[in-house]
Amino acid sequence: MLVSKWGNSLAIRLPKEIVDRLALKEGDDIKVTMQAGDGTSMVVEKPRKKHELLEGLRKYRGLLPADYKFDREEANARGKWDDE
Repeated sequence: MLVSKWGNSLAIRLPKEIVDRLALKEGDDIKVTMQAGDGTSMVVEKPRKKHELLEGLRKYRGLLPADYKFDREEANARGKWDDE
């Protein structure tokens, strides 16, 4: 990839393989981070949109009993070994 000047910034063009794999289109937001380790590699991600996240959660609908009630106090209760 070639680094080019774009106004006061620098820009790179993403190869078609990355664009296709992430299903990117003009106007999409992407997240570019440095990969752990040597700090010379980048990771390009396309964050999932709200409707995509909800769609992923819908597959769990109906897996809990209808009378299930989440108890925040129970979930956050400390066990006897937590104080040691």
